[in-house]
Amino acid sequence: MARVRIYLDGDSCPVKVREVIFRAAERREVPVYVVHQGRLQLPQGPWIKPVKLPPAPGAADAYILTHAKPWHLVVTRDIPLAAELVERGVPVINDRGTEFTRENVRERLSARHAMKQLRELGLVKTRSRFSHRELRAFAAVFDRVLTRLLGESG
Repeated sequence: MARVRIYLDGDSCPVKVREVIFRAAERREVPVYVVHQGRLQLPQGPWIKPVKLPPAPGAADAYILTHAKPWHLVVTRDIPLAAELVERGVPVINDRGTEFTRENVRERLSARHAMKQLRELGLVKTRSRFSHRELRAFAAVFDRVLTRLLGESG
């Protein structure tokens, strides 16, 4: 049976979310491939696999798209990447606890494009707040999806 693994789009992922993922990886013995282009402080351990890429546009997305399979889990806040992965049958969640599906990822992609246009026109300024509530939501969804994948893998 295929082995479950986690791909983490690491550059934009909050530290607290990474900590949840790393603890689960150790506890469940699931490798986490931390795909990044910038500097990240990562703990040492047999289940944490840093994937440092050169600073080229789209390099992290290309790596994840090339390697992620339907029995893997991807954690990213990149909605276009999530949309492409979901179309390929790869489970994807974001750092706020949303599991992307074929039904909701298109809506999120449309909302992202609309917000981008509003920001470019100077009509909207966004602030990203990450609270304990979002961390709890992430942990719950992450655990549920990872448990499902581990059950399916045998």
